[in-house]
Amino acid sequence: MNPALYRRPRSVPILVLVDMQQEYEVAGRPLALPEIAPALENCRLALNHARESGIQVAYVRWIGAPLFQAGTRFARWIEGFEPQGCDMIFDRDRPSCFASPAFADVMERGCPPLVVAGFAGEAACLATAVDGYHRGQEVTFLADASASHDMDGIAAADIHRSISAVMRSFADVTDTHSWIAASSPFRPIAALSMPNARP
Repeated sequence: MNPALYRRPRSVPILVLVDMQQEYEVAGRPLALPEIAPALENCRLALNHARESGIQVAYVRWIGAPLFQAGTRFARWIEGFEPQGCDMIFDRDRPSCFASPAFADVMERGCPPLVVAGFAGEAACLATAVDGYHRGQEVTFLADASASHDMDGIAAADIHRSISAVMRSFADVTDTHSWIAASSPFRPIAALSMPNARP
């Protein structure tokens, strides 16, 4: 984390990437999301911004459920979303990220704002937002960096739009570009306004 990027150290967020696993990307798989490409691109934008800005990244993945057996191909990271350096990695076997005792402990100790992106919107992302709300966490959901499944004959896009609306009861809901703009490192206004000021 780089607290110098923010006016209050407590306001330094953590980007939580949920289930960036191949099960959701590979066509024909039970949990494949046909419209995943735009969401993945926004996840990449959010991840790149976090790395460039010094924002901590936490990966949370399903391990142990029938479709996410450790060591199998479809439980692996989507290409380009492999953790690096000091990224945090948490495993759990229920929808909410807080189902991981280690994740819950880390987040509750520092109580940082959480910025949630990933899959699927109607399951893990929603469950995490609700859990975070009840634990006093500040949660932001990047709606366009997530996607949902179709359910009971309701199209996936309609489900995701509805889930994003419901999420507003528990989290701030925004898009990736707006979050990047709002969380970009600030420079003192004086330096920007002085014509002879050096960068």
